[in-house]
Order: sequence, then structure tokens, then C-alpha cells
Amino acid sequence: MRFTFFITFLSVSFILASQSIVGKWKTIDDNTNKARSVVEIYEKEGKYYGKVFKTYLEPDEDPDPVCTECEDHRKGQKIIGMEIITDLKYDQKNQVYNKGEILDPENGNIYDCRLWVTEDGSLKVRGYLLFFYRTQTWFPWTGE
Repeated sequence: MRFTFFITFLSVSFILASQSIVGKWKTIDDNTNKARSVVEIYEKEGKYYGKVFKTYLEPDEDPDPVCTECEDHRKGQKIIGMEIITDLKYDQKNQVYNKGEILDPENGNIYDCRLWVTEDGSLKVRGYLLFFYRTQTWFPWTGE
């Protein structure tokens, strides 16, 4: 009985430890609790990046929005297709992706960020500005 439990525990631990952030994730608006976008995270040359794949817009919103608040090279760029996560590295010891940045296209702010996959398969996305931070939960996109 103990041996079976031990093997099961090791198997689950291995699966959780090997979960990747690569894929499509549905973002949720902090204020309305509604789906806001789908971000596709991918690996390129050992670093991780994310771009907006799809947006969920209200009827009164621009159907093809651009980043009017951005102050870098993304100013005026279309939100769909925009790279908002850059240069993340995987820290195997702590099982987090960090040392990159994330852009909030709604206000143009760029934050240091850290991402990790939780036991339930959701993605925690934490943006830092000095000592302040905010954490969002993103969910695997199922194609709806």
C-alpha cells in the first residue's frame, strides 16, 4: 500500500513539474471576471514569448483595436498578433518562468513578470512594478 502511494506521488509530482506554459491561455478581466483574450505562449531559442491570439470584445469596443497607450515600438500596433510577453526563462529549481517582461496593452505599462503552472493546470501570471505586484489566473484555452 505504501509503495503504491509512493509511486503515485512520484508520478503526479513528475507530471506537475514538467507542465509547460507553451500553448494558448484564456485571460480573464480582473474587474468584470469575463474572458478578455487568448494569449499564445511559445518557446524560441530557449526563451518564452506570448502574443495575443484572440480578443473577446464588447459590442461597443473597436473590433480591431490598436495599442494607443504603448510608449515603445508597439504604439499604434494592432493588439491581435502583438507580442506582450518577452524573454522569459525557465528556472527549473523553482519551477517558474521569470526574468522577462509583460505588457498590459490597455494601459501601455510594462512589468517584470513571473509565470507558473498550478496543480489544477491553470497559469499564474504575476506582473511586478518595483515592490508591487498583481497576479492573474489564466486558463487553458479550449478553442471556444
